[in-house]
Amino acid sequence: MSIFDFLSGQFIDVIEWTDDTRDTLVWRFERQGHEIKYGAKLTVREGQAAVFIHEGQLADVFMPGLYLLETNNMPVMTSLQHWDHGFRSPFKSEIYFVSTNRFTNLKWGTRNPVILRDPEFGPTRVRAFGTYALKVTDPARFLTEIVGTDGEFTSDEITYQLRNIIVQEFSRVIASSGIPVMDMAANTADLGKLVAERIAATMTEYGVTIPELYVENISLPAAVEAVMDRRTGMGVAGDLDRYARFQTAEALGQPGSGAGSAMGTGLGAGIGMAMAQQMGPWGPRPVQPAPPPLPPVERVWHIAENGATQGPFSMARLGRMAAEGGLARETLVWTAGQDGWMRADETDLGRLFTVMPPPPPAPRQGD
Repeated sequence: MSIFDFLSGQFIDVIEWTDDTRDTLVWRFERQGHEIKYGAKLTVREGQAAVFIHEGQLADVFMPGLYLLETNNMPVMTSLQHWDHGFRSPFKSEIYFVSTNRFTNLKWGTRNPVILRDPEFGPTRVRAFGTYALKVTDPARFLTEIVGTDGEFTSDEITYQLRNIIVQEFSRVIASSGIPVMDMAANTADLGKLVAERIAATMTEYGVTIPELYVENISLPAAVEAVMDRRTGMGVAGDLDRYARFQTAEALGQPGSGAGSAMGTGLGAGIGMAMAQQMGPWGPRPVQPAPPPLPPVERVWHIAENGATQGPFSMARLGRMAAEGGLARETLVWTAGQDGWMRADETDLGRLFTVMPPPPPAPRQGD
C-alpha cells in the first residue's frame, strides 16, 4: 500500500452514495482498511438508508439526513478517543447504503401449468404471468437476512426467490378460488391483491414488501384454446349445418384446393360470399319461400278476311267467335312467332273447334 493511498483513505471525511443504476439495492461504502475517520460526515439522501456495522455487528440505522460521526452522538465510536496511534485508528467499521425506493416492473410467471378443477371444463391446466413492485421497508433485517456481506447487491439476486414465493401462493389461491376459467380475466385485479396479502408475512421476514402485484394474463393450454376457438366458431355460424358448409367454403377457398385449379379457389370464394350474405351480420337469416311462377304471357291473334286484317283477338274472344260462327276452321290466322298465315284448325286454335258438334247430317229421302 502506497503512502498516497493511505493518506487519501484517512482524510476522506464525506460518506455518501449517489446511485446511477436502476437495480442496485445495497451498496457498501469502501474505505481503506474499513476505517472511519472521527467527525466524518454521513449523507443519507431520500430513498436511502445507511446501516452502520461495527466489528461485524449491526450498530445503527440512519434514515435520510446529514450526520456527524462523533462519540457524543454515536456511543459505539468511543474507541476513537485513542488518537495516539497516529493515522491508524483502531476503529474498524462498515457502512452499507440500502435503497428504499420502489423497484417496479419485476417479472413473475408460472414455469409449469397449475392444475385446478373448473366447474365447466373439469380438470384444467392454466398458466399465468405478471409484474410486481419491490420495496425495502426494514433495511437492518434485509441486510442481515438477505444481503450478508455482499458489497453490491442488485434486485436480480432476490427476484428469483420472490418469484418462487409469488408463484407458489398464486397456485394455492387460484386452485382454491373456485372462479371459472372463463371468468378469470374479469378477476385478475382481485387475484393480484389476494396473492399480495397472502405473501405479506413472508416478505416481512425478509425486510421487504410487495406494494403492487399484477396478474397480466391467465391462459389455457394450446389444445384447449383451439377447442374453444372451434366452439366459438360454431356459435358464430348459428348451427352445425351452416358451420359445416362454412368450413367447406373455406377449404375450397384455400390455395391448392379444387384439384389445384383457379376454379376451386373462385368457387370457394363465391360460396363463402353467398353464405356470408345469407348469414348477415346478426346470424343466419330465415329461409324465404320461393315466389310463385309468373303467369304465361297470353298470345293474341290476327284474322285475315277479304284481303283485310282484323284483330288482335284474345283466345277467349276467338272462342266466342267460333261458337257464333265468326271463326271457321279454314279462317287464316297469325300470331307472334308464327311463320306466315295458317288455317285456324292447324294452329293452337284448333282445340276451339273440337268442342263444337259437327254439322247435322242431311235428311234422308223418304223420312
